[in-house]
Amino acid sequence: MSPAVHDDVLESRSPDAAPERVSAELDVWLRAEPDPTLGGLIAIFGRKSFAIVFVLLLGLPALPLPTGGATHLLELVAILLALELVAGRHEIWLPRRWTGLRLGGPARRRFLGALLALIRRLERVSRPRLRVVFDHRLSHVAFGALVAAGSIAAFVAPPFSGLDTLPALGVVLVSLDVLLEDIAFVALGIMAGAAGVALEIVLARAALHGLGSLL
Repeated sequence: MSPAVHDDVLESRSPDAAPERVSAELDVWLRAEPDPTLGGLIAIFGRKSFAIVFVLLLGLPALPLPTGGATHLLELVAILLALELVAGRHEIWLPRRWTGLRLGGPARRRFLGALLALIRRLERVSRPRLRVVFDHRLSHVAFGALVAAGSIAAFVAPPFSGLDTLPALGVVLVSLDVLLEDIAFVALGIMAGAAGVALEIVLARAALHGLGSLL
């Protein structure tokens, strides 16, 4: 579905109608696009594409699986995009080569399907709360800062340690909360990220102490 078609759908709605759910918009886009790309996703969702892309980038390291540092590039891209938010950008900027990334492969389709199912489950228990907060410039800066902090914590985690899971999960949760515009669930993401950072600090201190005792 092109941006023009998406805009026509939005204009056809009643001004008093409730906003379409994120899961519905994502489902319509996936069904309408035979070969979806990252650039198309960004064009359709506009500013909310920041949150969706963060979920895509940090979704893999958020899984409790050893990645051996294979996700470092994803985390680095998330850090750069988070800095764009902090700098006040309204739209994602990525090199053209990256925006052409295809999302239609079998593995990527399965991941997008799982993401869609997760968003639908959250929508059942969530409702918009303090939506005005999500439209404020300072909230975008805070969102970018939280994502940058969580992504950096995931990036510096030692390979095969699993310590990148909690910081990455924190980013995913905060990003999903921004998509749903429900302030009540933001705390869950912050708590997960903070727990991950604290665990990294504790284990790093223990490792340094052990190394010092050996020397």
